[in-house]
Amino acid sequence: MNSVETLIVATKALTLLAGAAIAHLSYRAYTETKNTALGALCVGFTAITVGAVLGGVIDLVTPLDFLYGVLAQSTLTLLGFLAILYSLYR
Repeated sequence: MNSVETLIVATKALTLLAGAAIAHLSYRAYTETKNTALGALCVGFTAITVGAVLGGVIDLVTPLDFLYGVLAQSTLTLLGFLAILYSLYR
């Protein structure tokens, strides 16, 4: 593993930790209030976090071209942002 790959793994790990913390806090707020906007917020941050990690996994672990990782990450990021947008207008 070269230094760029090491940096990718480190930033993806930190992204996973930060995203999981945000998703957990928004889920906890949702379960306490039953506010659907907070549920959508949790879904949005979870999708963005999963997309970021999945993109890195596809790039570094699978034999697929890195563009498949970019596509997976971009798709989940879009879906996550749409869920967050929905939660803000809810």
